[in-house]
Amino acid sequence: MNPASLPTLGLELPLDNDWGASRLRADRAAGRPFGVPDLTRHAELARLADELGFTGLWVRDVPLYDPEQFGDAGSVFETFTHLGHLAAVTERAVLGTAAVVLPLRHPLLVAKAAATVDVLSGGRFVLGLASGDRPVEYPLFGEDFQGRGAAFRRGVEILRAAWTRYADGAGMELPELGLGADRHLDVLPKPTGPSVPLAIAGHAQQSAEWISQNADASLNYPRPLGALRLKTREWQELTAGTPKPYLTPMQLDLTGDPSTAATPIRLGLRTGHQALIDHLRTMGELGVAHVSFNLRPGDRPVEEVLHELAETVLPHFPSPGPAAGTDAAGTVAS
Repeated sequence: MNPASLPTLGLELPLDNDWGASRLRADRAAGRPFGVPDLTRHAELARLADELGFTGLWVRDVPLYDPEQFGDAGSVFETFTHLGHLAAVTERAVLGTAAVVLPLRHPLLVAKAAATVDVLSGGRFVLGLASGDRPVEYPLFGEDFQGRGAAFRRGVEILRAAWTRYADGAGMELPELGLGADRHLDVLPKPTGPSVPLAIAGHAQQSAEWISQNADASLNYPRPLGALRLKTREWQELTAGTPKPYLTPMQLDLTGDPSTAATPIRLGLRTGHQALIDHLRTMGELGVAHVSFNLRPGDRPVEEVLHELAETVLPHFPSPGPAAGTDAAGTVAS
């Protein structure tokens, strides 16, 4: 939690504007499917965002593209493969998942993949977890959609066990899988800290009390300020003994006019940067520790929006600032 009550600011990948009106028309005319972003410059833009001082880069986990019912391919790339690449092309931004659908993946493999990203990134990783909301996927992975809540709880328990450092050569003990400590099995590598930080998305079919006890952060859906006040207050009361951060994404259509008033769009705002700064300050006062912008609804070039945010918005919030040798316009100083 930031003592100044100001959120840090990150970005949700992909960095594209494929939901903007101009791109929608162009894609439709060219016969390109809705919801599949242009990833041609994905590494270049991620590196730029890192250099400009955005504090987090978040990827989504969408195992199967469903154009009929959901129409959104998310970040497209396989989640942990993508994160390994991002760990190599960035230096400062925290990398996160928003969020891995835990019931569709074996938790021991998730534990190994997550710890690997954590080590390769130098401890810059937050594992966001969800129970999933696309029923069509579960039978295809041999899982029960209705039982995803119980599977999620078991998965979190296995993750924590896999990341534990055992003394005197003892191994993991997972009675539900028939594994005793005397078998000396372990998952490597271990995280850079005691555990990979866990952020639980939404309710994940769990009670708010369970999440407050088992998560390191709440990763909750965008809400209007009135509803947000209720959610952050609830989270603060549940975690009063050990304060934990409240994180939220926001769809952002940043206009070219700095004085444009903020108006709601689905899961976010259409606004100029002046009203955006005021809105973010209010979010911080309500207890939001981190906001990640999804730029896909905008009509402006993404690189242009990144530069404007870096020049006009980031300086008002906690940030490492532009990387050494790079100015806020994203150019290398001579």
